[in-house]
Amino acid sequence: MRKGNAWKHRNDRSWRTPRMVEKRELLSKPQFTLDDLYITPFTRRARYDEDGRKHYVAVERNMSPTGIHVMDDYLRCLAAGRSNAGDFVARHGLTTGELAALIFILTGMKAMRFRLLYQARLADDLLRYTSLSPAEVARRSGIGSAINLYQSLRRDCNMSATERRQALRQEGDEGRFVL
Repeated sequence: MRKGNAWKHRNDRSWRTPRMVEKRELLSKPQFTLDDLYITPFTRRARYDEDGRKHYVAVERNMSPTGIHVMDDYLRCLAAGRSNAGDFVARHGLTTGELAALIFILTGMKAMRFRLLYQARLADDLLRYTSLSPAEVARRSGIGSAINLYQSLRRDCNMSATERRQALRQEGDEGRFVL
């Protein structure tokens, strides 16, 4: 081969190989499920007394579901709608790979999938139990903007935010919880 042509293949194969996605599977049972780690955004829940009057009581929120300080702080960030992993790892002196490994070990899920599922659940709760606008739901869930929420709901559920709200909401849901 002449100098400068070393990158070319000798046959008709493309010199670009398709991206290889690493298929990882946790061989042991994950210690936590998403339900175990989910921190509800609501602080109070509606209760009715025997006369039918509505009052609110505090919701028990486990803000440290794993007992692992870094993971619990990450969960609190997700619950608050702060999903920027770069800021989080910088604050803790970690790399994104180390955070991803921790999430994988505890949940058996890749970090991106875990974050997306967490945000989707948070958005569903906000759509179902509040009258927040789609833009506010997107902001509070960490999805970002109303357009991002719309695109993710279209991709995952084939619905808009309004359609998703109608599909999730049952009688008496709106106002059942308070942020």
